[in-house]
Amino acid sequence: MENVTFSLSTLHRHGSAFYDYLGLRKRFFVDQLGWNIPHDDDVEMDQYDNPRAHYSVVIRDGEVIGGARAMSTTATWGGHTYMLRDALAGKLVDIPADIMAVEVASNAVWECTRLVISDNLRTHAERSTCLSLIVGGLIGVAAENGADRLMSLSPLALMRALRQLGYAADRVGEPYRNDDGRQYAVLSMPAARSQPYSPRATHLAQPMALHAPSVV
Repeated sequence: MENVTFSLSTLHRHGSAFYDYLGLRKRFFVDQLGWNIPHDDDVEMDQYDNPRAHYSVVIRDGEVIGGARAMSTTATWGGHTYMLRDALAGKLVDIPADIMAVEVASNAVWECTRLVISDNLRTHAERSTCLSLIVGGLIGVAAENGADRLMSLSPLALMRALRQLGYAADRVGEPYRNDDGRQYAVLSMPAARSQPYSPRATHLAQPMALHAPSVV
C-alpha cells in the first residue's frame, strides 16, 4: 500500500486516483448507505470537492482502496464553508444544527470528511494499515498548511480505531443517530500521534462514513 496526497491543482500527477476515489465513495455512501447526495452511475461528488480541498488516498497494486478529504475550517467556496460550519448554519440536512457548541474558524484546525475504505480489504490488519496511511496523509497535508488539529463528523467506532493507531481522538459534544442507522459525533484530535503505532486489529469491520447529505 502507498499513500498519495493531492489537491485539484495536482491530481493530474496521480492518474485516475481522484476519479477512482470518487467511485469508491459512490459505492459506499450511495449504494450501501443510501445517502441522498450528488452522484451519477459511477461517482459521488459534492460541493466540498472544490479547490480548497485536499485528499489523502491509498493505492494498492494500482487500485484505490481508501481515502479521505480535508480542508481548513477557514475555507470558503461560493456559498459554502466547510461541512460542520454549514451544518451549524442550517445548510445541511440530517446533521443537527447544534452538533457543535462553538463555531470553529481557524487555519490551525482542519476538517476531515468522506473517509472510506474498500470492502476489498478483508482483514483487520489490512484495514488498520490503510486507515493509518490515510490519516497520516491527512496530518501531513494539514501540518504543511499550519494546522495542529483535525476534526470530523464520524461514526463513534472510528474514535476507538484512531486511538488504537496511536491518535488521541476524543468526542466533542453529544452523538446522534443518522438515517443510515449509525451513531455519529464530532471527533477531534491533535495532528500527530500521541504514541507509537504497532499494527493490530482495529475492529473496523465496515468502511467509516464521514459526511451527511446536503440540502442541495
